[in-house]
Amino acid sequence: MIQTLLKKIRKSDFYTSKWIVLTIDIAIVVQTFFLSYLIFYNFKLSLYNSFLFHQVPLIAIVAFISFIIIGSHKGIIRHTGINDAARVFYGATLLSFLLILAVYVNRNLGEEHRIKTIIPISISVLIIHYFLNIIVLISSRFVFRQVFERLTSRNKSIKNVIIYGAGDSGMITYASFVKNKNYNVTSFVDDSKSKQQKRYDGKKINPSNILTKEYIIKNKIDDIIISIQNIDSLNLLKITDALVELPLKVKIVPAIEKWIDGDLNIKQIKEINIADLLNRTQIKINNSELEKEFKNKVILVTGAAGSIGSEISKQLTNYKTKNIILLDQAESNLYNLQQDLISRKNTNLITIIANIRNYDSINEVFKKYKINIVFHAAAYKHVPLMENNPYQALKTNVNGTKNIMDLATEYHCEKFIMVSTDKAVNPTNVMGATKRIAEIYAKCLQQNNTTKFITTRFGNVLGSSGSVIPLFEKQIKNGGPLTVTHKDITRYFMTIPEACQLVLQAGAMGKGGEIFVFDMGKSIKIFDVAKKMIQLSGFKYPEEMRINIVGLRPGEKLFEELLGDKENTLPTYHNKIMIAKVVDFNFELIISKINTLSKTNNFSDIEIVKKIKEIVPEYKSQNSKFEKLDP
Repeated sequence: MIQTLLKKIRKSDFYTSKWIVLTIDIAIVVQTFFLSYLIFYNFKLSLYNSFLFHQVPLIAIVAFISFIIIGSHKGIIRHTGINDAARVFYGATLLSFLLILAVYVNRNLGEEHRIKTIIPISISVLIIHYFLNIIVLISSRFVFRQVFERLTSRNKSIKNVIIYGAGDSGMITYASFVKNKNYNVTSFVDDSKSKQQKRYDGKKINPSNILTKEYIIKNKIDDIIISIQNIDSLNLLKITDALVELPLKVKIVPAIEKWIDGDLNIKQIKEINIADLLNRTQIKINNSELEKEFKNKVILVTGAAGSIGSEISKQLTNYKTKNIILLDQAESNLYNLQQDLISRKNTNLITIIANIRNYDSINEVFKKYKINIVFHAAAYKHVPLMENNPYQALKTNVNGTKNIMDLATEYHCEKFIMVSTDKAVNPTNVMGATKRIAEIYAKCLQQNNTTKFITTRFGNVLGSSGSVIPLFEKQIKNGGPLTVTHKDITRYFMTIPEACQLVLQAGAMGKGGEIFVFDMGKSIKIFDVAKKMIQLSGFKYPEEMRINIVGLRPGEKLFEELLGDKENTLPTYHNKIMIAKVVDFNFELIISKINTLSKTNNFSDIEIVKKIKEIVPEYKSQNSKFEKLDP
C-alpha cells in the first residue's frame, strides 16, 4: 500500500484532500494550544491546566470556522507559495481574533452567563498561540512541499548549473531555478570585483577565470546560464569565447521584454545561438507615434514576400491601418505571408501579384486603392548575381523603384519610405550602385514634391534570404566545411524585426529628403561568426569542422560602410537612428541621366555599368570585370 502511494506521488497525480488538510490544520492548532499553556506556565502544571481539556473543543470549533472562512485549506500543498502562506496567516489571525474576542466578551458577562471553562484562558496564552500557529502552520506546508519534491525527484537526474551574472537578472534567474528541483544552482560567476567572493542565498559569487575544464568536470556542471540584460554583442562574444570550449551547455536568459507577463519562465532559457551573440541590445520605439502615423491609412508594401517586406507587413498589422496592400511577384511566398497574417485575424489585407518593373500594372494599383504610404522593400540584393546581370539589377532596382516613386508622386502619396543598403555607400558592385541611384532619385524628387521621400539605410540582417547565417547553418547540417570569402571580411548585423522596427520609426519621423542610417553597433568578422557557429553546434574547430577561405566574390569588398566619404550624421530623438548629411548635386542633370539610363534596353553590360558610373562617380568596382572602366 505504501509503495502504491509513493508511485502515485511520483506520477504527480496524487492530491491531498482539502478536508484532510483542514483536519491536520485543526490538529496542529490544538497541539500549539497545549504548547502555549506549557510555555506560559514555564512547563509546570497549575490549577488552570485542569480546564485545558475542556477548552480544546472551543479552540477546534473556532479554528474550523476561521479556516473555512479564509479557505486556507484549499491550496495544493505540494505547490505552496507566498499566496498560500498569506492565506494561512490570515486564517491564524482570524482564529486568534475570534478567541480573544470570545474571552473578552465572556469576562464582561454577568456571573450567571459566563462559561467557566473559558475564564482561565489568559490573553497572553492566546498571543503565544497566535505566533506558534503562524510558524507551525506555514512551516508544515513548506516541509510537506519539500518532502513531496524529494520523493518526485528521486528518479530524476538533477542538473548542476552556474549562473553567469550576479546582478538583478541573475537573482531573478536564480529564483526561477529554485522553484524547479530538476536543477541545482551551485554558484554564480560575475566579472565585477565588488561582487566576487560574496554570497547570495549561500551561493558563492566567483570570478569568471574559475571556469576551467577541470573545475567544470570536478563539480559536474551541466549548464552555464548567461543572465545579463542589455549586454552588447561584442561583450557577449567575449564571454562566450571561453565558455563554448568547456564541456557544458551554454544557455542564455532572454531580454526582459520577452518575459511572460514580466516574469521569467525557466522554459524561456534556451541554448545560446548566433542571433543572441550578434544582437542582444533591445531597441525601443515610440508606439504611440506609429499608431498616430498609420491609423486609418492605406499602406503599400512592395517586396512584401521577402524577408524585410514580410516583417514590415507583420509589424504594420499591430496598428489600426485601413488597408495593407501586399505586393510581390513571388506567388508562393506571398500566399504564405497572406495565410500567416489571416491566421492572426487580420482582415484588412489586399494581396496583389505584380512586378514593379511593369508600370501599367503598378499604375492600376495606385489608381484603385488611393495609397497613403509606401514602404518600398522590393529589390534585387545578391551582389554576385547582380554583378553578372547588370541589366536585371538596373530594371528592378532603378526602373522598378522609379516606377513606384513616380506613381507615388502622381497620386499624391503622403510618404515613400525606401529600404536601402550599406552597399550603396561608396559602392564596389552593380547592386550597391543601382541602390545608390535609387537613393539619389528620391533626393531629386523631393525638391519639388509634396510626397515625402525617405530613405533608410542599414547593413545585413540575420536570417534574411541569401544571408550568411542560413548558409552556414546549411553547411553545418551537411557536415561542413563552412566557406568564408576572406579571413578579414567584416559586416554589420541586425535582426530582421529590429531593422523593420527602425524602418517604421524612421518612416514616422521623416519630414522628406532624409537618408536615415541605423546604429548597427560594431562590425563583426564573418570568420569569427563561422567559428562561433561551429562551436555552438557542438563541434570543435578546426578538428571536427573546417572553414575554407574561397576568395572575395565579384563586387564584394572587405568592409561595409554606412556613410560615404563626404557624409556625416545628425542625431535624431531616437538613439539608434541618425540622418546622413549628403553632398548636394545638380538635380536636373542627374534626373536627365537617370531617365536616359532607365530607357536602356539594348546596351551591353559594359555600357550599362559605364552609364551607372557616370551617375555614381564614387562607384569603384572591386574583384569585377568592370574594374577596367575605372580610371
